[in-house]
Amino acid sequence: MDELLAPIQDALEGQIDFHGQHLAELLSTVLLVISGIVSFLVGWIYKDIHLTLWVGLGGTLFTALAVIPPWPIYNQNPERWLNKDGSSRGPHVMVDGVKVA
Repeated sequence: MDELLAPIQDALEGQIDFHGQHLAELLSTVLLVISGIVSFLVGWIYKDIHLTLWVGLGGTLFTALAVIPPWPIYNQNPERWLNKDGSSRGPHVMVDGVKVA
């Protein structure tokens, strides 16, 4: 049963890597700027503030849908901190000649 629930649990945990965080930040900035420009232009052309607000709200909701869920594209370069058995991998940390980790 655990092997069936493991992919669902991984999807719901919301883990993203450092590259995914950068991508999400860049994507949110670009999408919000584009939706702001489009909503301003639509409002300017149609001279309707309500339409401007609705287009801006739609762009914001689209940005939230693209950025907030932990899509798999945001976790393509995960960091390997520990092995499966819990032991650390790679060089150990030395402080004043004493091995710390």
